[in-house]
Amino acid sequence: MKVRFLIAITIINLFVSCTQKTSDTNRKPILEVEGKFLYQDQIQDILPPNISKKDSAVIVSRYKKAWVTDVLMYENAKRNISNQNDIEELVETYRKSLTIHQYQQKLIQQRLKEPTDEELSTFYEQYQSHLILNENVIKGILLILPSSAPNLANVRNWVKSCNSSSLEKIEKYSVQNAISYDYFGDKWLTLNDVISKIPLQVSDLTSFVRTNRFVERSDSSKHYFLRILSYSCVGQVEPFEMAKEKINIILQNKKKEEFISNFESELYQDAVKNETVNFFDK
Repeated sequence: MKVRFLIAITIINLFVSCTQKTSDTNRKPILEVEGKFLYQDQIQDILPPNISKKDSAVIVSRYKKAWVTDVLMYENAKRNISNQNDIEELVETYRKSLTIHQYQQKLIQQRLKEPTDEELSTFYEQYQSHLILNENVIKGILLILPSSAPNLANVRNWVKSCNSSSLEKIEKYSVQNAISYDYFGDKWLTLNDVISKIPLQVSDLTSFVRTNRFVERSDSSKHYFLRILSYSCVGQVEPFEMAKEKINIILQNKKKEEFISNFESELYQDAVKNETVNFFDK
């Protein structure tokens, strides 16, 4: 709440400071309240392109009301709040923090490099005990066909073999016949998410994934083919492809913290060395 309050105060201060008590002669005023003016170009900026006149009128009406209310609330608040100095101090504190943060982010963007593949791999090897799966995951294909789909015997063989030639045939066949075709041989999905699309009740997912490579099911309207190419079970180390993004974020955050800490230390040491800082207690 405190942060939201400070942001609101900052925005209002900026807004009011940029608004003159007399209208800008180069701009067309739409309305005025408490010596503050709302201009036509400000209204134009809020309207999306190709909007209907009816929708435009609704948006403009709401914006005007909100604008007037903000001005009135702020002016009334100034007249009735006595601790303006405390507010200004809070605003200045927030402004300083925001400015420093923006500067830090700019430095990070300009100077900090992305973690290398070697760094990602090293972290993965060192911290595998922290990268344990809590769900079974698989790679494979899921093909859902209407019950009336032709050549099911051929499709069954293609799905079972799942080599490059078969995948090409499945792809072509699916364009004309499939309800859906999901190839995820190059990414890990949770087993639970995949089989939730199949009329299949499984009490032990870990046992299921260890003993099944091909699953075929039917209901009143659809035919389902699932081919599991790879799997990893609950309690095992998360596959590197899955963990890579998570590790990347961890290493980035660590690098950012170290970079900012080192930059601040160098900034201080340089200031002392160059006698930018004057110590009076020597």
